[in-house]
Amino acid sequence: MNFTLGFKPSIGDSSSMENLERQLICPICLEIFSKPVVILPCQHNLCRKCANDVFQASNPLWQNRASTTVSTGGRFRCPSCRHEVVLDRHGVYGLQRNLLVENIIDIYKSESTRPLLPKTEQQQLMCDQHEEEKINIYCLTCETPTCSMCKVFGAHKDCDVAPLPVIYKKQKTELSDAIAILVAGNDSIQALISQMEDICRSIKDNGRRQIQHISDKFDELYAILEERKRELIETVGCEQDRKLGHVRSLIRRHGDHLEMSVKLVETAIQSMEEPQMAVFLQSTKDVFKKITDTAKASNIERTEVGYESMAHFIINTEDVANMLRHINFRTGKDEEDSGDEAPEGLTTSTGQSGESGTR
Repeated sequence: MNFTLGFKPSIGDSSSMENLERQLICPICLEIFSKPVVILPCQHNLCRKCANDVFQASNPLWQNRASTTVSTGGRFRCPSCRHEVVLDRHGVYGLQRNLLVENIIDIYKSESTRPLLPKTEQQQLMCDQHEEEKINIYCLTCETPTCSMCKVFGAHKDCDVAPLPVIYKKQKTELSDAIAILVAGNDSIQALISQMEDICRSIKDNGRRQIQHISDKFDELYAILEERKRELIETVGCEQDRKLGHVRSLIRRHGDHLEMSVKLVETAIQSMEEPQMAVFLQSTKDVFKKITDTAKASNIERTEVGYESMAHFIINTEDVANMLRHINFRTGKDEEDSGDEAPEGLTTSTGQSGESGTR
């Protein structure tokens, strides 16, 4: 609030007086500033009592609103511009007094004989039922302003009434208190909204982190399964190669024996064609010996029944598959049992580890 030091309004200049009066109205109590007047860091002014009321309304732990002492610092918002005012340990008593405004108020009061607020409109407000009667009382029963004649002869003769200035001042005080409460409530709501926005950001960050953690855990499971699959396939491949090698060696041995037997048959047939008995008998002696040896050698190693089967490599995955289907988040009991393990980890509902095996 800026004032010109040389300004001195005259009583006759009603417009200037009204403009000055509006500049001297406290935004809280809506009355002329009452001393002492404090100036806020944002350059707006308040009655110190009103500043204290706003401060206490902004801090619900302050129960005694009539207290005139403030033992600790705090903060509240300017009712005119919403700028945050930070108080030191002296509270509102640490705010600087605006002596210029106080001096202007003294000059205004000394030169003005009018009420603090213009009552032109109130003076013109006349009763509808009694045209020459001013509205000067307040009907408490009907909660409406009225005139004295209405109380004596009119519709409000059986009602409870009170002087209009008394009710005016009372309701203005109540409205001022309500404004202070609303201001404090708005600050609380704004703080709550900011807190909720922080919670939303935390939820997003935590959710993103947990999703990544779950993905990493399942990637580890995929890697374990792939490694175990490779090992088992390698085991089956080694057994397959061993059996194939053994059977193929038997095939070669049987092939060699068959080749010898075919040649022996050819030799025997040639001996059968010998016409001379002496020569025949002499040659068949060796043929018979070879036939006997070949017959004995024909009883070579054979594969056992079912040797070709690979059924013993059937893998049992039912337990592991069931465990994987029941992978879930740790419960509170699981966390207590797991000691210092990370709370973000995954576990199965049975808590058992699955291993693949062979039969």
